[in-house]
Amino acid sequence: MSVINYFAENNAQLFYIIAGASLLIDLAVLGLSGPLLFFAIGSALTGLLIHFGQLSGWEYQILSLGLLTALSAVVLWPPIKRFQNAGDGTDSSSDMIGKTVPSSSEITHTQGLVRYSGVDWSAKLAAECKQESVARNTSCIIVGVDGNVMLVKPA
Repeated sequence: MSVINYFAENNAQLFYIIAGASLLIDLAVLGLSGPLLFFAIGSALTGLLIHFGQLSGWEYQILSLGLLTALSAVVLWPPIKRFQNAGDGTDSSSDMIGKTVPSSSEITHTQGLVRYSGVDWSAKLAAECKQESVARNTSCIIVGVDGNVMLVKPA
């Protein structure tokens, strides 16, 4: 008995294998981003329906796969997006964030310098800062880092 004949006679197992492969690819390559996850859920549910004798023809099996994939996407997309975006919103990309430092020059929204740990660092005012500039030798708080530029606001 060949593999093709086996899966032709046991469609449920084919859908289970497709579901497992889709889930593995989604986890390993795409980082659980969604599209193949929903396809894996649709494949697994279609396999269960075939296994319990609710679907018999391949036309209904493909239709079921499409409908269950779409249904799982509609139902699960909002909670997955909420989970993926559920950060506390604070930038923790650098240990400099939150430090109070003096400005070494006038700082504007486009340029400036702050002194941290004996080194002058490029700086600019953070977007949420309403002031146009900060004078030299003014205490500033580092609120973010953009590459090698410190985003600051007056203390």
